Amino acid sequence: MTKNPCEREVSVQVPAEQVASAWKKVLSRFQKHARVPGFRNGKVPVGVIRSKFAEEIKTEVIEHLVPPAFRAATGKLNLTPVGQPRVLELDIDEEKPLRFKAVFEVLPEFTIDGYKEIKTEVESTEVNDEEVLKTLENLREQNSTYVNVDEDRGLQDGDFGSVAFRGSGVEEGAEPVEMKDALVEIGGKDTMPQFTENLRGARPGETRKFDVTYPEDFGEKRLAGKTLHYEVEVKSIKLKSVPELSDEWVKELGQENLNTVDDLRARVREGMEHEKRHQAEHKAKDELLRQLTEKFPIDVPTVMVESDIDRRLERGLRALASQGVRAEDLKRMDMSRLREGQREMALRDVRANLLLERIADMENIQVSEEDLDKEIAVAARQTRQDPAMLRKAMEERDGLDGLRQQMRCDRALNWLYANSNPAGKID
Repeated sequence: MTKNPCEREVSVQVPAEQVASAWKKVLSRFQKHARVPGFRNGKVPVGVIRSKFAEEIKTEVIEHLVPPAFRAATGKLNLTPVGQPRVLELDIDEEKPLRFKAVFEVLPEFTIDGYKEIKTEVESTEVNDEEVLKTLENLREQNSTYVNVDEDRGLQDGDFGSVAFRGSGVEEGAEPVEMKDALVEIGGKDTMPQFTENLRGARPGETRKFDVTYPEDFGEKRLAGKTLHYEVEVKSIKLKSVPELSDEWVKELGQENLNTVDDLRARVREGMEHEKRHQAEHKAKDELLRQLTEKFPIDVPTVMVESDIDRRLERGLRALASQGVRAEDLKRMDMSRLREGQREMALRDVRANLLLERIADMENIQVSEEDLDKEIAVAARQTRQDPAMLRKAMEERDGLDGLRQQMRCDRALNWLYANSNPAGKID
């Protein structure tokens, strides 16, 4: 197995007199508070306490002595541990020195000479007239209405059938599908061909029965590769009415300072330019991080990678739960496989953050208390919390340092982006 470059090991010894003193204090506390049948509180003989609570006393002495001894040992070596140590070969006795080995990780030592040379191209954010027109067409489509066809006829291409349907699985494993009110476009590009073929000519009040086989790569996973038997009732025939691009329609949208087609066109262009700038900046920053981590492939503590994986999985599982995935289904997931699937990105992110922190040091990038308060205020608005209460909660779980660190990293990445693209604008 390859040795972990960030791993260190120290041998620690605590003098016998310090062990004896700690043992005596713990023993006295147990004697004062222990409840033993047949003895009054505080009057249990020391010998009984030693015998009855031997393991508990030893554990408390270890918890009292090991952490400060470990901190003192690493302090003498000018080492700053990351995460908790693994304590090995612990040897303890009431009248002897306490000895143990501690295995732990430290941040890597590295330099970042040449980080200012990292550059990347930023994609054009220009929006042309054709793109604006296409967006306007999509906006008109989104504001379409559907009007009933009064004439006595069947469904034909271009019509929308207002239908109710139920689909039952032909083979085992296919889940039933049912909708009371749906619109099916006859001949539409997104309509399954079997629906178009079997509903073409159907009149309101008529029911058609047919099978639909979904392709293996069908977007809705539960239907992919399955064959369902459908019973479809046609309730009415509708035609889509797309609004005309006019000043009257623009006013009907009811948006502030939007009265003419020219107003709408300018608003659409502005929004598209903003979105393009955002996408171009995000892509450029991602490329800068790729170059940064490739140029400086520093070793990173395993404990930091594992912690990042934990956070990723926690976010992912919370998202699945919010989407209605059952707790029993979450428990059946292969967590080992999921962890390994997150490892590469977690490693890159941890490495990138360590490098960005060093850039922040080099460029004297700071985050003030006022900056923190502003960031907390934004988070509070998004989560509908009181800013003071949110800050207090973060202080209690040591979250402020993490927020400050992330803000410094974000600002260091902004610096790297501005250095790579002097004419660029950071939104």
